[in-house]
Amino acid sequence: MFEGGYRVPCVMRWPGKIPAGSKCDDLATTIDLFPTIARLIGAELPRDRVIDGKDIWPLVAGEPGAVSPHDVFFCYYDGGLRAVRDHRWKLFFPHRSNTLHGRPGGRDGVPAPYDQLEVGHWLFDLKNDVGESKDVSAEHPDIVTRLERYAETARATLGDTLTGRTGSKVRPAGKLDED
Repeated sequence: MFEGGYRVPCVMRWPGKIPAGSKCDDLATTIDLFPTIARLIGAELPRDRVIDGKDIWPLVAGEPGAVSPHDVFFCYYDGGLRAVRDHRWKLFFPHRSNTLHGRPGGRDGVPAPYDQLEVGHWLFDLKNDVGESKDVSAEHPDIVTRLERYAETARATLGDTLTGRTGSKVRPAGKLDED
């Protein structure tokens, strides 16, 4: 759930629609591509299921003043809410995480062995510390409280194996029909 593990570039090209050389640093994710492309081609989203992604065309098209439609992202792994992130801040919750501690990864299809990292209740300012190296939770208790409120909402609806919570709206992952 650290930025180095999932902050990745996305390159898009559509002459006449996406301004050449434009750049967007706002929050978006691959789950946003489905509703964005559906709107662009005039397709309706399914009404019988929840679609977590949001239309991010204003970001992609470089519209002036465009902002992410997401207030926060919930960083789940294996059913556990590991962190919650907004545009600037990321709050981690205690858990164990795999790490290479800066060592190189595997080679020739063979993964490198991981160590275990005890992640704490840490807050990082991603605007000034994208490497998530300095916990600033003590300096920003208001931010911690705000992000914890978002986390509680997620736990109530989606559950959280780290805290033993069962959510009220847990649903299976979407899958394509085999037909």
